[in-house]
Amino acid sequence: MKLIKKTTAPILQRILHCIANYKHGFIIVLYGIFYMTAFCHLENKIQHNYHIVHTFIDDYIPFCEYFIIPYLLWFPFLATTLIYFIFFNKDKQEYYQYIKNLCMGMTVFLAVSYLYPNGHQLRPDSFAHSNLCVELVKRLYATDTATNILPSIHVFNSLAAYMAISRCPALSKHIWVKWTTLLLVGSIVLSTMFLKQHSVVDVVLGAAMAGMGYLFFYQSPARQAFARFSYKTYMRP
Repeated sequence: MKLIKKTTAPILQRILHCIANYKHGFIIVLYGIFYMTAFCHLENKIQHNYHIVHTFIDDYIPFCEYFIIPYLLWFPFLATTLIYFIFFNKDKQEYYQYIKNLCMGMTVFLAVSYLYPNGHQLRPDSFAHSNLCVELVKRLYATDTATNILPSIHVFNSLAAYMAISRCPALSKHIWVKWTTLLLVGSIVLSTMFLKQHSVVDVVLGAAMAGMGYLFFYQSPARQAFARFSYKTYMRP
């Protein structure tokens, strides 16, 4: 019994130490649970009687299945960015700026989807080729509905991640990180249109929302002061 206590005590101390050091990460975890719950509810609720989002520019953008690669890279890209700012970046103020921007944009998206049900009819009825990328697109279409698209969360979250990375001195000093991230984000934005996942309208509004988030969380002196206050409040021993 004493042996068990001796072996479990250090493990428990490590767990408590880890929770104390990374408690700021629970904020985005809790928000993620809220977001996914609300999003799944909207996906099930909004299946008929929604507004069609379309512009004539959409008709000139061809379908290209190879954009499925950057589209799917969005998931590990966001996960890696969050992991870095939670566990490895020493400046927690940058983490709070990033997640506040994310939470703002994703909450606006949920509100728009609820108040203005929307969708598109851009997806092709058939495919000219048969390859691995086409099969991946078919699986994407089968799991992701063509509703709740305005503004594009794919676009917004990608740009928000790029803003966080480019404004982080520890990362931005590596020029290859900035340019690689910019290239990836650009290809993700294009993929939403070339895969017929989003209208140009969704993309423009997603980018506009990201721009507003940048001005609000990264440029405003008042917001920077608020971010410092949040850092002192949550990180004070």
